[in-house]
Amino acid sequence: MVKKVFITGITGMVGSHLLDYLIKKTNWDVYGLIRWRSPLENINSHIKSINNNKRIFLKYGDIREQHSLDTIISDIKPDYVYHLAAQSFPKTSFEMPADTYETNTIGTSNLLESLKRYKKNAIIHICSSSEVFGRVPKEKVPIDENCSFHPASPYAISKTGTDLIARFYAEAYNMKIMTTRMFTHTGPRRGDVFAESSFAKQIAMIEANMQKPIVYVGNLKSLRTIADVRDAVHAYYLLLTKNPIGGEVYNIGGTHTCTVGEILNFLLSKSKKKIIYKVDKNRIRPIDADLQVPNTLKFRSHTGWKPKIKFEKTMLDLLNYWREKVKNKNFYLSR
Repeated sequence: MVKKVFITGITGMVGSHLLDYLIKKTNWDVYGLIRWRSPLENINSHIKSINNNKRIFLKYGDIREQHSLDTIISDIKPDYVYHLAAQSFPKTSFEMPADTYETNTIGTSNLLESLKRYKKNAIIHICSSSEVFGRVPKEKVPIDENCSFHPASPYAISKTGTDLIARFYAEAYNMKIMTTRMFTHTGPRRGDVFAESSFAKQIAMIEANMQKPIVYVGNLKSLRTIADVRDAVHAYYLLLTKNPIGGEVYNIGGTHTCTVGEILNFLLSKSKKKIIYKVDKNRIRPIDADLQVPNTLKFRSHTGWKPKIKFEKTMLDLLNYWREKVKNKNFYLSR
């Protein structure tokens, strides 16, 4: 019998790349949760083939609505679940904390409650975040799974709740739930609210003479470890298929550690335009999680996964993604 997989957040960067991966690498039927207003651009190539491809099914609902999830889960009864949907931008969470908590924390509780009721034996991935670690002392870097939480934004607080809810359902109801704390992952389709994607978008606009030759930036000293989104979805596939162990938590991340400023300099080096940068105070977080360097030994030992795509390719692919969008005028003008 063909396996069924349910993906929340299927239209986002990670969800859409996961869809690409599963359609190519498996024979699973893929069900995706979308809202009535979900932008479908990232999965358009799949939507065009849905009538001829009976492996992809889109379900309307909302993780904030228990009834809609109950209806979907009781109907599908998925074998695998990837919970990727979230309000995922830390800076926005300072402006909309309650919405962030409801979407990320209560939304996770709603989903797991539906699964407990209608498909308790599903193999489930709950996507937490490296942001739960927040401001980590230097002596605790690289960060392993036992590092204490010190969330530095409402987003990070909401993901701490997500993390704890997943552990509770795994322990209390013996559900096969694996939680990941993924460190920075990026690439094509990355939203322009994130630093490296904002830089790439602005450079593409400058090259098209749509913006003055100034890239607006936030904190350039923050340290990040970069992974490619296409490596991330491979890791997520292995998570649920390589001897999954309920209740386990894994740090996942790349191997290229650099400052945000070094990311900016690399992207600028790939443009022929003479471009300067300027700090925009509106891009500075009140508190920043600035030492995001992971210890991924636990996950790599369990699955054999390791990142394959180099930092330079990830960033160049991201820049070219924005160049194509700007060329086709398929983007918003806000920087």
